[in-house]
Amino acid sequence: MPEFAALTPEALADRIADRAFALPAPAVVAVDGADAADPVRFARTVADRAVGHGRAAAVIALHDFVRPASLRYEFGRTDELSYRTAWFDYAALNREVLQPLRDHHRYLPALWNERTDRAARAATRATPPNTVLFVAGPMLLGRDLPFDLTVSLRMSDAALRRTTPEADHFTIAALRAHEREHPDEPDITVAWDHPGRPALRLR
Repeated sequence: MPEFAALTPEALADRIADRAFALPAPAVVAVDGADAADPVRFARTVADRAVGHGRAAAVIALHDFVRPASLRYEFGRTDELSYRTAWFDYAALNREVLQPLRDHHRYLPALWNERTDRAARAATRATPPNTVLFVAGPMLLGRDLPFDLTVSLRMSDAALRRTTPEADHFTIAALRAHEREHPDEPDITVAWDHPGRPALRLR
């Protein structure tokens, strides 16, 4: 197994951008990480480098593809099994984003508004043929989704407990259970306990 190599946050984003924007178009990149890792923000940092590579890019937040609260909270607001299996609509992500992007160069940017618990009413967006779409959020690996490149922002239990709001600590057990059940090895693993001092491992 390759060793982790320390590098600056800027160099990390550059390395991942080099891999992502070298993919045949259109392409989809997963940025898998707990909410505490802020994978959406990191995905946007990489996507911002698209112009320098002569590509177009967009970012999808998995939290815009949650299921309605009646399904998420059917067994309570802190049920770890529900968080793993009923919280996010991975099938809709594939149906509304990944497949339309590949087949028709368009995608739906959001399905459900988590804050208002209503349909997002977002319009489908057309994309240039050379688009790289970044999908960011928790537990993306192990879902049989057709990603072209997978990036995992890995955090230790101690780091997750330190950076996750106490009300959301139940999600830590869910994340670890999902990893045990779906030990998929990402293409790129990032040690992310200290985002200002990341380390990189390539598969």
